[in-house]
Amino acid sequence: MSTKLFVGNLTHTTKKEDVDALFAKVGQVASIEMISVQKMGNPNCFAFVDMSSPGEAEMAVSTLDGFNLNRQRIRVKIALPREKRPADGGWYNDPPPPAYLKKKKTGRRPPKRG
Repeated sequence: MSTKLFVGNLTHTTKKEDVDALFAKVGQVASIEMISVQKMGNPNCFAFVDMSSPGEAEMAVSTLDGFNLNRQRIRVKIALPREKRPADGGWYNDPPPPAYLKKKKTGRRPPKRG
């Protein structure tokens, strides 16, 4: 049974081979999934690493969390299960919050200043 790890705070130049070489020192790596998200011009890179056994995953968390990879301190922790999201969109179908319903628009604009 494999255990999935979350590896965060990776640089955008980090390659799959770099992550594989690092985690191979701790145990057998089953698979690696690299993800890069572009936000406001700064790439946010992270990976999911499947270790072959839970013991190796715990060893990887304890030894590699805070390790410097490509001059960047990485975070390693056990990955949480993915949230289930409603198929119909959820947020748009929910009623608005009560604070939104209490606001009344008067139609008047504030006076212009000088």
